[in-house]
Amino acid sequence: MASSGDYDEIIKSISDAPPTHYMVKIESFSLLTKHAIERYETESFEAGGYKWKLVLYPNGNKSKNTKDHVSVYLALADSSSLSPGWEVYAVFRLYLLDQNQDNYLILQGNERRFHSVKREWGFDKFIPTGTFSDASNGYLMEDTCMFGADVFVSKERRSGRGECLSMIKDATSSKHVWKIENFSKLDKESYDSNAFFAGDRKWKIEFYPTGTKQGTGTHLSIYLTLVDPETISDGTKIFVEFTIRIFDQLQGRHIAGKVTKWFSRSSSEHGWVKYVSMVYFTQPNSGLLLKDVCLVEADVCVHGITSAI
Repeated sequence: MASSGDYDEIIKSISDAPPTHYMVKIESFSLLTKHAIERYETESFEAGGYKWKLVLYPNGNKSKNTKDHVSVYLALADSSSLSPGWEVYAVFRLYLLDQNQDNYLILQGNERRFHSVKREWGFDKFIPTGTFSDASNGYLMEDTCMFGADVFVSKERRSGRGECLSMIKDATSSKHVWKIENFSKLDKESYDSNAFFAGDRKWKIEFYPTGTKQGTGTHLSIYLTLVDPETISDGTKIFVEFTIRIFDQLQGRHIAGKVTKWFSRSSSEHGWVKYVSMVYFTQPNSGLLLKDVCLVEADVCVHGITSAI
């Protein structure tokens, strides 16, 4: 007997009419198992103003502890395209062609709610593999079968706001060393390092040789800056641990500042207004400025990302 993941009422019927929205023909079906293809997703198709995919598990969905059945589902093709909090309600029918009778076995469940977290609904036990493979039933003939789908969007709505925090296990840091030459000739208010990657994002070091804000004229100011923050969607925050150090080129007594901060579209830079005094920085025995050159390093580790749902 076919069953859905939530054991709702399932309507089972036979129809001569083929699906109007999508069909997939699978030839040499047995090779899916031979090549260890446990899950197959079709190309996307449009219905009700949204893009969908059919998802098939030839030997059952193991994540649902399904055995001895073919599992078939309907999935939103790209849930990331939905606006935060957007939900789509749909009724759908999944088809399997009986090639002997030239008609279709159809399974239909209750109205389902698709969204960015739950993008897939269907039937864990669409059909027993024994029934499916028996040529007398007409579903698998000469190792070929055909599945299909019809999707009817019943309503759409925006739910309340929410967010998802994803912490990164075993996060790794990225280091970038910036060699600043001819320091005494720097005449602009600020300078930027080349961009570098950390946690799939681009960053840069922002350096104020004569300070900024409360540090103007007395201290060097240094910041870690997120490159192109306007490309980050609203509601997204990036949790970052970073260290910025200036190397002591004489005795290895580097100075460093370490902090954890949340970066976002509206808060794209963090650092120190008074990183080090200009008096100490320019002292010959500090080793921070040697032959008019200083070396600045950023050590950046992204530990988590919060996104809107």
